[in-house]
Amino acid sequence: MIGRLEFIHIKCFIHRDIKPDNFLMGIGRHCNKLFLIDFGLAKKFRDPRTRQHIVYREDKNLTGTARYASINAHLGIEQSRRDDMESLGYVMMYFNRGILPWQGMKANNKKQKYEKISEKKMSTPIEVLCKGFPAEFSMYLNYCRSLRFEEQPDYMYLRQLFRMYFVLRDFEMILPFEDRSLLNRKFEKQRYKDF
Repeated sequence: MIGRLEFIHIKCFIHRDIKPDNFLMGIGRHCNKLFLIDFGLAKKFRDPRTRQHIVYREDKNLTGTARYASINAHLGIEQSRRDDMESLGYVMMYFNRGILPWQGMKANNKKQKYEKISEKKMSTPIEVLCKGFPAEFSMYLNYCRSLRFEEQPDYMYLRQLFRMYFVLRDFEMILPFEDRSLLNRKFEKQRYKDF
């Protein structure tokens, strides 16, 4: 997922609507590939010829899906690469937990709902959001939130956070998603060891 964002960022675009619905697994001979879709809200953040970055602004409306939007997006700050990366952090938390603390908030209208979501995001410390999960999740979000507007994320560092988590815990990293038989055998062996 990090690699997909890095690819579009290299092409001078930010997605601005990172959410679970926009990640798809391929089918057939592409079944081991992850696809990032829906570029309807994407925006060029850099002129490919001059390499000039878009200007920092603070008068923007929320663009994207409020549940996964970065705090800066809620605050009306022009989005950049850091915001795509922060949104991905919320997506990963959602994939692991199945719910985010700001889901299901009731409000009279969309504006009030967005404000409540924003307030909850800002008032939930990263350590609380990531409680019960490996430290790598809080490290990821802290890193993303610390990025400056024009700063390029260290994609390799972010990937390594999670790779090292797997390596240090002796998990096998199976890259082709289609080869579930290896995982099943490992879990079967572990189940019999536990008896």
